[in-house]
Amino acid sequence: MDLDAFFVSCERRQNRELKDIPLIIGGGDRGVVASCSYEARKFGVRSAMPIRMALRLCPDAKVIKGDYELYSQLSHTVTEIIQEKVPVMEKASIDEFYLDLSGMDKFFGCFQWTQEIVSAVTKETGLPISFALSGNKTVSKIGTGESKPEGNRHIIESEVRPFLNPLSVKKIPMVGDKTFQLLSRIGIRTIHTLSEMPVLVLQQMIGANGKELWKKANGIDENPVIPYSEKKSISTEKTFAVDTIDVHELKRILSGMAEKLAYQLRQEQWLTSTVVVKIRYANFDTETKQMRIAYNSADHTLSRVALELFNKLYTRRMRIRLIGLRFTDLVHGNHQMNLFEDTEEQMSLYQTMDYLKNRFGADAVGRAVGFDFGK
Repeated sequence: MDLDAFFVSCERRQNRELKDIPLIIGGGDRGVVASCSYEARKFGVRSAMPIRMALRLCPDAKVIKGDYELYSQLSHTVTEIIQEKVPVMEKASIDEFYLDLSGMDKFFGCFQWTQEIVSAVTKETGLPISFALSGNKTVSKIGTGESKPEGNRHIIESEVRPFLNPLSVKKIPMVGDKTFQLLSRIGIRTIHTLSEMPVLVLQQMIGANGKELWKKANGIDENPVIPYSEKKSISTEKTFAVDTIDVHELKRILSGMAEKLAYQLRQEQWLTSTVVVKIRYANFDTETKQMRIAYNSADHTLSRVALELFNKLYTRRMRIRLIGLRFTDLVHGNHQMNLFEDTEEQMSLYQTMDYLKNRFGADAVGRAVGFDFGK
């Protein structure tokens, strides 16, 4: 199940005057498109495209910065609705869900059951949602994309290959622009052509993912639906050998923690929606403060929130024994899902920094604020 143009739908839910007009969600002239309406997509506007380029393609589009707190809130509401009604649910991103309905056909019928869920989501939130029912996650995801907006599709086993074959290889979730260009250069543009390629050839071209790509092209995907839980978190903390009251040093450490945890989020393809700062005073009193944010994995956003929380939390002016940071309420996704305030330069910076960290280690490069130059 996938919410249709989720950010746009949230804005239209709040303001009916935005209905049926080209709409772009994103930030500033130097920012990028976080989401766009289907009306804007007809002009070639796409997510992650620079705002300036999008407006050249669609000059009449209305640009809205985006209310990411609203989007997070509505995402949680939809999650709760679905989770109450299905045996196993995986929240793949802020607006995308996998449901395992194995066995439900014996009692109610999987397709009718899913339609009931769609009705409940739309009735309770006013948000449009599409779905595709099939035997595995890959076919269901592609089918949902082909059903949008507000569509549905039931792809039985015998229809999987006829459904996939004519589609572009770009429809396969793991195929990005670089892989598509590589395949196109040797004439592989449809899933049918890709499915008939020898596995060894694909492995030589693409590497270890060659076999997985071949399997997906043939409608094969053994990945299970992973039960969703918002309890998952990542955290780090530091206990000082000597209790400290050096606020500048505490903030430096906290910024470094935020950068390292944000890198871990991106590497594991997580987004966080809750930031928690923890301090323990010299007398062992422990206090925490948290803030709910839009799903995010960007250093500059998470570091800013962490420092805001620290400023609100540290009010007793006593020496501190421990400081910690935790990111929780995680969902799978990548940073392209939250581009409201980012610029093209920032996105390029993250890609470069992550490349260097992957190659030379997590401490190979970082923001100056997080380093201790006295050591």
